[in-house]
Amino acid sequence: MSTSIIVNGVRIAFQDTGEGEPLVLVHGSWGSHHNWDPVVPGLAEHYRVISYDRRGHSESERVTGQGTFAEDVADLAALIETLDAAPAWVVGNSAGAVITLQLAATRPDLLRGVIVHEPPLWVLSEDGALREVLDLIRTGDHAGAAERFVDDVAFGPGAWARLPERLRATMAGNATTFLDEALAPDSLTVDEAALARYTGPVMVTSGGQSPQLFQPVAEHLATLLPQAHRVEYADAGHVPHVTHPEAFVNEVRAFTARMNRRISAGALR
Repeated sequence: MSTSIIVNGVRIAFQDTGEGEPLVLVHGSWGSHHNWDPVVPGLAEHYRVISYDRRGHSESERVTGQGTFAEDVADLAALIETLDAAPAWVVGNSAGAVITLQLAATRPDLLRGVIVHEPPLWVLSEDGALREVLDLIRTGDHAGAAERFVDDVAFGPGAWARLPERLRATMAGNATTFLDEALAPDSLTVDEAALARYTGPVMVTSGGQSPQLFQPVAEHLATLLPQAHRVEYADAGHVPHVTHPEAFVNEVRAFTARMNRRISAGALR
């Protein structure tokens, strides 16, 4: 069951479960902290797991006016500080991965390490299918917009029908926040020079069944962050924590354990 906290003047819903090193989960566009439900039990056996609804999503407060990704980054930083969770492992999916990388670029002091899955940096523009998604949201067809986004932009044909009903309902309910994100002046960008200065542990993951547009992003991140460990979930796509939770938990556990050994040995930081 979630609770809430005021962060930067906005009510943020979150869950805090388990014991151990803090591990914060940052969901992507259209989603909520419930996206992580399939992996929270397994992760909570080994970590203090904090998952939350980003501002404007599901149980968290919706603020009027144009939002920015900088606000999301500030919320994540404040949440970690307020919950006394620093330094934390931060795991981000999709747009949540962008926010995670932006935090690494601006507040590395809050991090023990980061794990990012398919951040859509530099690859989406308001044309083609994405423009049609935004037009559907503007006309009020939120479920249709979510379906078009899943099948034709981020996941691949037929993926919408395979998603759990609860996740489809969540996505439709958060459609207007996606429109706001798409119009944000700092949408899906990161300061590459600042990010390149991040020296902590990084794991960059991708799905073997995801659209090819995510592969160049992963490759570029590996160039920017030479310490990055690359993992591909061969049979998964854009949301491996939903479709392949056991594999996801195992990869997170293996990576953090390996990095902790290197940190203890003085090989990192």
